[in-house]
Amino acid sequence: MNWKTRGTSLAAATLVALLASGSARAQQPTPGGAPGEDPTLRSNTPPIYPPRPGHAPSYDLQPGGQHSSNMKLMGHVPLGGYLHVSDIDVEQELSRPYAYVTKRFHPTGVDIIDIKDPTKPKVIWQWRIENSELHMGSGALNPMYFKSHGRYYLTVATQFAQGGPDVDLGAIVFDITGLPNVALIKEVGRIRMPDAPGGFHESFTYKHSNGTAYLVTTSTGPWANIFDMDKFIAGKPDYLAGKIPIPEGVNTGNRLRGYHDFYIGYDPATHKDKFYGAGAGGYHVYDISNPEAPQLLFSATGLSGITYGHTITPSPDGAFAVAETEYQYAPLRMLDLRDGQSGKVKNINRPIGAWTATWQDLAHNHEVRWPYVFVSAYEDGLQVFNMMDPTNPITTGFYRTYEGPHEGRAPGNVNIGAWGVDVRNADGLIVISDMATGFWCFKMEGFDGWNGHDWGFPNISSAQDWDNGPDGAPKGGKPVT
Repeated sequence: MNWKTRGTSLAAATLVALLASGSARAQQPTPGGAPGEDPTLRSNTPPIYPPRPGHAPSYDLQPGGQHSSNMKLMGHVPLGGYLHVSDIDVEQELSRPYAYVTKRFHPTGVDIIDIKDPTKPKVIWQWRIENSELHMGSGALNPMYFKSHGRYYLTVATQFAQGGPDVDLGAIVFDITGLPNVALIKEVGRIRMPDAPGGFHESFTYKHSNGTAYLVTTSTGPWANIFDMDKFIAGKPDYLAGKIPIPEGVNTGNRLRGYHDFYIGYDPATHKDKFYGAGAGGYHVYDISNPEAPQLLFSATGLSGITYGHTITPSPDGAFAVAETEYQYAPLRMLDLRDGQSGKVKNINRPIGAWTATWQDLAHNHEVRWPYVFVSAYEDGLQVFNMMDPTNPITTGFYRTYEGPHEGRAPGNVNIGAWGVDVRNADGLIVISDMATGFWCFKMEGFDGWNGHDWGFPNISSAQDWDNGPDGAPKGGKPVT
């Protein structure tokens, strides 16, 4: 394992032993906030970025210290605003060269970035919610696109707090089929949840093996929502297709009683659509082949240092997973899911490996394109590691997009910098959203695209095949019997 530090080093075996024994220190979450959210920034407009005297930048200022030699910067758009940039999504078809970046706090909304020429990315459309200054809370946090019946749509997940309008607003849906003609963009509708106010922190769009396009979102309750977007677009009222609960017996008394983030993928070996949820207690895997009746397969709870899960992404075959939890010094854990997938065990409680860019910091979101894992690592920017051997992950490349001081938000708070990451499979373009510095796109030497078949795996990742459905699923949306 590659374990880079600022003057201190730990052996991989020692790290995994600490994680398993409980010796690793875990900072408990602050009540009343979303994971990674600074409770002092509760207003709709955060203060100006305050450099703190005596704090060095988070990266090495020596020549070459900002990036590895195999990482090439293609383009950058600042976007502006301290802490205003949140998550990112990129379309997979080269004929639709668009990336979507949400902007939180005031003014909150979403930007569309044209990356037809990745060396000259440009913002071509901006949307901001009406009366943005009246809204409280984080605002727009997560963009996801999907395709249905030949048309393209953008969903924007939002979280608005008490004290302002739209507390029950979870997502806004736009028809973006007409791009690059932005005059043809139109709002389709808004998903509201008056029985669970507080909005959606995260979302995931998925092409189900039954042929339906679903939007799966977080909730302020102990479950995730499954929305049938075909029904939503058609104006049918019964578009809430199901709910994925936190398993019974899981302690939901901390700040995160539901799910934070998740991944959904088809398993050709078992012909099941599987939900991998990070949330209360750790990580939970469900069979959602029937969205109306999700079935718990197994969990990963009781892992030392983890009281809640932030993000989980499995390998294309579901054998291993990368798991994140949101506190300083926490590495990404590697989990062996094989005994859970086979039904041998109902719970996994030990990691088999760990990785971090810098031990004082915290890695945030990630995308798996086996054997590579692309990480938006807050202060450490874009990081890429190889998990061919999950017990010994090795750093492959990096580019530091954050240029501020270590713990720049507040002492002990490293939640600033690269927030979101996505990968375009067709050509290997890597995109990053940085909370302070905006939009970035990169190419990594030797990575010119990804198809699971090239590695002997199903061609399955977070990137959806909206026209044909999941790799290995029966055609025509008919379940396997």
